[in-house]
Amino acid sequence: MSEDHKKQLEQQLWNIANTLRGKMNADEFRDYILGFIFYKYLAEKMEIYANNILQPDGIQFTDIDENTQEGQEYIEAIREEALEKLGYFLKPSELFSAIAKRGNHNADETSLEQAADTTETYNTKHNFILEDLQKILNNVQNSTMGTESEEDFDNLFEDMDLNSTKLGKSPEARNEVIAKVLAHLDKIDFQLDQTELDVLGDAYEYLIGKFASGAGKKAGEFYTPQEVSMVLAKLVTTGKHKLKSVYDPTCGSGSLLLRVAKEVEEVNNFYGQELNRTTYNLARMNMILHGVHYRKFDIKQEDTLEHPQHLEHRFEAIVANPPFSAKWSANQLFMSDDRFSQYGKLAPSSKADFAFVQHMVHHLAENGQMAVVLPHGALFRGNAEEHIRKYLIKEKNILDAVIGLPTNLFYGTPIPTCILVFKKCRENPDNVLFIDSSAYFERGTQNVLRASDVEKIITTYRDRTVVDKYSYVAPLSEIEENEYNLNIPRYVNTFEEEEIIDVSKVSTKLKALEVDMKETDDALIALCNELNIDTPF
Repeated sequence: MSEDHKKQLEQQLWNIANTLRGKMNADEFRDYILGFIFYKYLAEKMEIYANNILQPDGIQFTDIDENTQEGQEYIEAIREEALEKLGYFLKPSELFSAIAKRGNHNADETSLEQAADTTETYNTKHNFILEDLQKILNNVQNSTMGTESEEDFDNLFEDMDLNSTKLGKSPEARNEVIAKVLAHLDKIDFQLDQTELDVLGDAYEYLIGKFASGAGKKAGEFYTPQEVSMVLAKLVTTGKHKLKSVYDPTCGSGSLLLRVAKEVEEVNNFYGQELNRTTYNLARMNMILHGVHYRKFDIKQEDTLEHPQHLEHRFEAIVANPPFSAKWSANQLFMSDDRFSQYGKLAPSSKADFAFVQHMVHHLAENGQMAVVLPHGALFRGNAEEHIRKYLIKEKNILDAVIGLPTNLFYGTPIPTCILVFKKCRENPDNVLFIDSSAYFERGTQNVLRASDVEKIITTYRDRTVVDKYSYVAPLSEIEENEYNLNIPRYVNTFEEEEIIDVSKVSTKLKALEVDMKETDDALIALCNELNIDTPF
């Protein structure tokens, strides 16, 4: 996709968002827009798949008459194959293009904007589609009942309440808004028949990012800025071309998992867990939208620390941006949990940062790599966290690198953050690499890492180079001397010496300035006298 095409697509998508703006909060209309994009994707994927099956018969899926015996036979045959291959089924009358056309029948853009909310005027310009649309969204889920894909499609559209008064006070008003959104979306060509393109996936990522930046912390909770995602993905794929599995214990909308897949030729399986139900739905949608087959991803909805869902698995790559300093129970029963028992102490209930680290280490395969974003305080806080840090470094010796990031990179919080990289089979078991990239970014309302900043981090990590005022390779003995305090300034000296001031030169300049000032004052007094006006001093 060309850059111009991408910008046009993004503009159209944001125009759709503006249709709902003002009616509800950003994180609320996000659910409708992303939901309709997903419905459009499923419908177009269904149509392309069905047309391929029907090609020998010389007919199109939309040509099938659902009211005839022959049409029903076609539909049943396609349904059986679609459920096996795609994991869901839609009839021709349930396709996005069909419902969008019905919703805007005999209505152009002008009439859409001018239509009144009265039933009489409204029905002359529109067909009422809300009830049928709700049934279609339910049918997507119902079509998977009793199949392998049932769990992956379960309640995917539950956040799209088409009867919400936030869409409009009357059913007619709500129908008008939905018809507008469908009409806008129907004009966008997602080019699904061109398998090398990921237009829809990119559009989805664009909107998720926009909602996160526009809605602050509430939307930002499920979204890691793309540049940070890129750093994490490149770190865990260093030296890898294919991955058997990738895992994110706090996967949000799944974007970080998908970013890892872009760094390698192939990922066999995606695993994730997410607490928030709405965000969990987004993650499953995001997987399917990016062409990940329903058999290749396993996303669960539960509290990762309290109720882990993948305990029997070990993963080749693990990435995470857990909620910073989140609370958890720290129940003493966890001292018998294999994830935590060997450390002798639990992370404090007020700060679960190291509980997530311990959970991830437990899931890391022997040939695996993991990278996790943490608040900077996790590097040096004492008590139980110091004890856990010491165990990870001294006893397990799996900490490979500590990377300091700039402030204000994440939506909703300006705090400084860092990335910890862990490996069970380390090529450099005698030291830990420290990188201070806190000064390398583009400043803005939301600071961002530039491509050059990302490249500098990754190159330094992979080459393990020492760069003055940027990186340092610390022997384990030095970390021990520092009592396992990982605060980056202890290892990377970024101190800039102040320029030595020559007092005699400064004195000479001041005297010269005094002479200049006196000459200027004398000239000004002479001019005032000549003009016969009072001097200003």
